[in-house]
Amino acid sequence: MPSQPATLSISVRRLALLLGGLAMFGPFSIDTIFPAFPSIGAQFGADKLAMQQTISAYLVAYALMSIVHGPLSDAIGRRRVILGGLVVFALASAGCALAKDLPTLLAFRALQGLSSGVGLIVGRAVIRDVLHGHDAQRLMSHVSMIFGVAPAVAPIIGGWILGWSHWPAIFWFLVVFSVVLLVATWRVLPETHPPAARLPLVPRHLLRDYIAIVLNPRFQRLAAASAFNFAALWVYIASAPAFVMDILKLSEREFGWFFVPMISGMVMGAFVSGRTAGKVTGERLVAIGFGCSAIAVALNLGYNLLVDVPRVPWAVLPMMLHAFGIALVFPIVTLAILDMYPRQRGSASSLQAFTSLVLNAAIAGVLSPWISDHALWLVASAIVFLMLGFMFWRWELRVSRTRSLGEAAGTVPGETL
Repeated sequence: MPSQPATLSISVRRLALLLGGLAMFGPFSIDTIFPAFPSIGAQFGADKLAMQQTISAYLVAYALMSIVHGPLSDAIGRRRVILGGLVVFALASAGCALAKDLPTLLAFRALQGLSSGVGLIVGRAVIRDVLHGHDAQRLMSHVSMIFGVAPAVAPIIGGWILGWSHWPAIFWFLVVFSVVLLVATWRVLPETHPPAARLPLVPRHLLRDYIAIVLNPRFQRLAAASAFNFAALWVYIASAPAFVMDILKLSEREFGWFFVPMISGMVMGAFVSGRTAGKVTGERLVAIGFGCSAIAVALNLGYNLLVDVPRVPWAVLPMMLHAFGIALVFPIVTLAILDMYPRQRGSASSLQAFTSLVLNAAIAGVLSPWISDHALWLVASAIVFLMLGFMFWRWELRVSRTRSLGEAAGTVPGETL
C-alpha cells in the first residue's frame, strides 16, 4: 500500500521534479566532462584509452556501491541515504576539480561513483513506496522524462563552461548542482519508508536476500532484458567523444548534435509511457519499444553502409527512435522487478542497477576503446546488444505464459535456466 504520510506532505508533481533532479546528477557526472577529454588528456599526458578510464572508474565504483544503496535505504530510510550520498558527491566533485594528475582524478571519480547512485537507485524505491500500479508507472515515466534531459544538456553545459574557463570549472559546477539538490532534498523530500517497514541491516541476511534475488530466474531474465536493451544505446554514449569529434568531425561545443536527438526520443518515449499507463498493456508497450529500437538500428546500419563518412543529422536521427523505444521498455521492466520484492524494493533496485552498471562499465572500459573509431562497429555492437535484450524478454514472456497455463490447470511447471 502507498505510504500515506508521504503522499500528504508532497505532491506527485513536486516529487517527480525532485526525483528527476536526483537521477540527473549521475548522467551529469559522465556527460559534462566529455567535451573536456582533449584538454584533460593534454594536461595529464593521457591518451584516449586512459581517458576512457575516467568513465569506467566511475561506473565500476557506481556498480559496486549500487548493491549497498538499496538495502541501506531499506534499513535506515530513503531520505538519510540520499542526503548522505549528496554530501559525499559534492566533496568528491571538489576533489576532481583540484586534481593535479590522472591517478588523483581517477580516485575522486571513483568516489563520485560510490555516491551518485543514491538518486536513481533509491529514487526508484521511493516511487514504489508511495504509489502502485498505473500511478507508479506514470510517476516513473515523469521522472524518466526529467532524467532524460541530463545527457542532452550535460555535454552542452560542459562545452559552454570550457568556452570561458578551464576543465576544473566543470567539476565546480557539479559541486554547486549537488549542493542545490542537497538543500532541495532536505526541505522537500519526506521519509517514504517508515521505521515499521524497515529491515535490519544484517550482513548475513543481506547476503542471503541478495543470493535469493540473483538466483531467481525471473529476475535474471528481466534484469538482462533491461541491461542489454539500454546497452545498445550506451555503446554510443560511452563512445561519444570519439563518435562526435573523430567520426562526425564536430567540435567540443557541438555534442548537442548527438545528445539532443537521442534524449528528445527518450523524453517522448517516457511521455507516451506515462500517458498510456492503464490504457495499453505493459507487454504491448514493451513490444512496441523493442520494435522501434529494431527499426532504428536497421536505419542506422543502412545509412552507414551507404556512406563513407557519416554526417549530421542523418547519422544521429535514428538515435531518437532508438531512445524512444528504450523509454517505453524501461518503466515496465523496472516496475516488474520491484513488484517481485515488496519488502526489499531497495535491494531489488540495487541489483537491477548493478547488472546494468557492470555491463556499462565493461563497454566503456573495454569495448568502446576498440570500436569507437568506426561507425559500423558501433552499430554492429548496438544490434548485438538489442538482440540479446529482446531474446531475454521473449524468454520471460514464454515462461510467464507457460506458468499461467500451469496455474490455470492446477499445476505450476518448474523453471530452468
